[in-house]
Amino acid sequence: MSTAASGTLRLILGDEEFLASRAVAATVRAARDGEPDADIREYDAGDLAPGALAEAVSPSLFGGRRVLVIRNGQDAKKDLIATLLSYAKNPDPDVCLVVTHLGGAKGKALADGLRSAGAEVVPAAKITKPRERLSFVRDEIRRAGGSCPEDAAEALLSAVGNDLRELASACSQLVADTGGKITLDVVHRYYRGRAEVSGFTVADAAVIGDAPGALEALRWALAVGVDPVPIADALADGVRSVARVAGATGSGFQLASSLGMPPWKVERAQRQARGWTPEGLVLAMRAAARVNADVKGGADDRVYALERAVLAVAEARRGGGR
Repeated sequence: MSTAASGTLRLILGDEEFLASRAVAATVRAARDGEPDADIREYDAGDLAPGALAEAVSPSLFGGRRVLVIRNGQDAKKDLIATLLSYAKNPDPDVCLVVTHLGGAKGKALADGLRSAGAEVVPAAKITKPRERLSFVRDEIRRAGGSCPEDAAEALLSAVGNDLRELASACSQLVADTGGKITLDVVHRYYRGRAEVSGFTVADAAVIGDAPGALEALRWALAVGVDPVPIADALADGVRSVARVAGATGSGFQLASSLGMPPWKVERAQRQARGWTPEGLVLAMRAAARVNADVKGGADDRVYALERAVLAVAEARRGGGR
């Protein structure tokens, strides 16, 4: 297998636009740090002709560092793929070739070929799991030179939402403004009105059967701009957490590993689980599943769907399952 010289081939693989753009920007920045006059060129794979690529990677009479960014590699035609893979076997050490690719089946031959040629692969897939988003927040804060416990990261996610660009910006700003030690109190102070009245605030009230409190929190959260989707996600997470700890014995630290939850979250769910029946949990899980589908496209009135779900969960806790 051919091995590319260090930094001459880079494959940015995944469908998260923010991560892909950041990886491209990091490559360009690194090139300019080493050589301020580096030649940077960008192309779209769907529009790039093989001849233009061959000209762009040909040795320059003037020498110097070059960075060629080819976006949307999955759209490359067969003749361009062949030219790219032929070049990748013996890349010019003065040229850094960067290809972005969504990572699906389309154009897979190009991604596989670049990987086989020794390209550095930079993952840029969408982050879909709550645990991965939590890790993203903590990693962003560490990247900026700070630290953040899980409860603070959860609160920041609840306040800002799931958009990675907004989360990265929020993490950077928090570290810059606080010196780097991000605690739950810090997040509450900076996002007062959104972190304090969030999807998790609504869920916490609903799962202990406090319907009036849950509705009040819901209406306030919507009024200050919290999107319905994270509220529905928080409600589902709250019900799932209660269901997971129901019947389990042991402390938060003892159960954390087996349940895949941080100790503080186990302990909170254990407190909230008191008074639930198995029948009530079934009803609550159905309501949470229904509202998640409703707010993500299945309902004409997302606010009404949320109100109905909050009432259903609170009623299930108060004995609706008996």
